Amino acid sequence: MSQSESLLAESLLPGFARRRIVTPGATIHTAVGGHGPPLLLLHGHPQTHLTWYRVAPRLAERFTVVTADLRGYGDSSKPAGGAEHVNYSKRAMAADQVEVMRQLGFERFALVGHDRGGRVAHRMALDHPGAVERIAVLDIAPTATMYARTDREFATRYFWWFFLIQPFDLPERLIAADPEYFLRKHLLGQSKTPGVPEEALVQEYLRCYSDPATRHAICEDYRAAAGIDLAHDAADADARITAPLLALWGARGTVGALYDVLATWREKAVDVRGHAIDCGHTLQEEAPEATLAALLAFLAG
Repeated sequence: MSQSESLLAESLLPGFARRRIVTPGATIHTAVGGHGPPLLLLHGHPQTHLTWYRVAPRLAERFTVVTADLRGYGDSSKPAGGAEHVNYSKRAMAADQVEVMRQLGFERFALVGHDRGGRVAHRMALDHPGAVERIAVLDIAPTATMYARTDREFATRYFWWFFLIQPFDLPERLIAADPEYFLRKHLLGQSKTPGVPEEALVQEYLRCYSDPATRHAICEDYRAAAGIDLAHDAADADARITAPLLALWGARGTVGALYDVLATWREKAVDVRGHAIDCGHTLQEEAPEATLAALLAFLAG
């Protein structure tokens, strides 16, 4: 990051220390702050770890909060996709974050994931049940469920699920024609709250999205989700998340409109609770107070 970019990050997450942690598959950019039980926050697309800036400092009053850029996103490294896009499987992305927490001294921790981060969290809770104490997923239904129940309405609302998975380099080349337009349209479609995200945050997202390596990695993430991730999910079709799970979703978003969110997660986990929040897709940016209250109540056990 440049000095100006570092200053922005510090202003949004004051008191958080930046670290780059090397895992077997990637180098993960993190920001760590607070004291108390460990809590990992994972962002979605097209955000970075700074999406948590409205809730992370408050959570840090009670927890040691780790906000991390997923591999391929933000200032984390962008490894090659590999055969069948395996290096962007949620299994690989989850393994990164478990290793990050281990290197920070945390073998077991609470976990919150929004959007793509929620899908990584889902896989982490299955692959590393001993590491995940509690899990919250924000504005998603399980990936396999959403693909299995795809109809015209879902495909229209979430068109990028089917655009970004196209073979290299069709989506990469088309987005490259005007990355800022694509990013802003995507963010505008996600948020149902005027002025969110604010321009400084948009500029930070745009800084990362302007990198062709980031855009390619994002496509690899979605390609993996439509292929190898579904194979992993099918192999674990009878597995259930054993950690307590909180599902939150935006009352004005697509997921709550098209799915019975709690029912979809009760097919995947044994202990599920949750509710809608009056906002769009990005709960942590649009409705930070309500999101924070729900997370604190859940994390308190």
